[in-house]
Amino acid sequence: MTPTLYFLRSSESKIVKDMTKYAHKKSDNLNKYYDFYGLTAKDLGLYALVDGIIAGAIWSRKFDGETPILSLAVLPEFRAKGLATAMMKQFLVEAGAVSQEMQVQTYADERTVNFYKKFDFIHHTKEQSTLLLKKYWKIPSKQIKNSVVLERF
Repeated sequence: MTPTLYFLRSSESKIVKDMTKYAHKKSDNLNKYYDFYGLTAKDLGLYALVDGIIAGAIWSRKFDGETPILSLAVLPEFRAKGLATAMMKQFLVEAGAVSQEMQVQTYADERTVNFYKKFDFIHHTKEQSTLLLKKYWKIPSKQIKNSVVLERF
């Protein structure tokens, strides 16, 4: 499987909206990841096309002048096939021109955390993760205990 990667343009914000449910846990404010996507230079992203199907996307948004927040989504039928790795490698090349620093919130499972670590993301302590989750993500307390924040500098 060889994906073709394309830049996400503001006219393709529907891709970001559709992929958000695969990138983030259910929350009351998921629209912040896709509302008005691409209308500022603070938004950067790619999507992957495989056999004519949008199989995944990776994007970042900068909220309130803070560290860009990374979102990564792969449709279930395309997981564990190297698609996330291909998208992350290309995204980091593109993002490096804008910002080296970024954060990601994800499930606290070893496989996912190790995926980000291989791209030099640092796993925050539980205390640091909790503070960041409350500040940037505003997710329910019950989700905080199953989530972690990783950061790349």
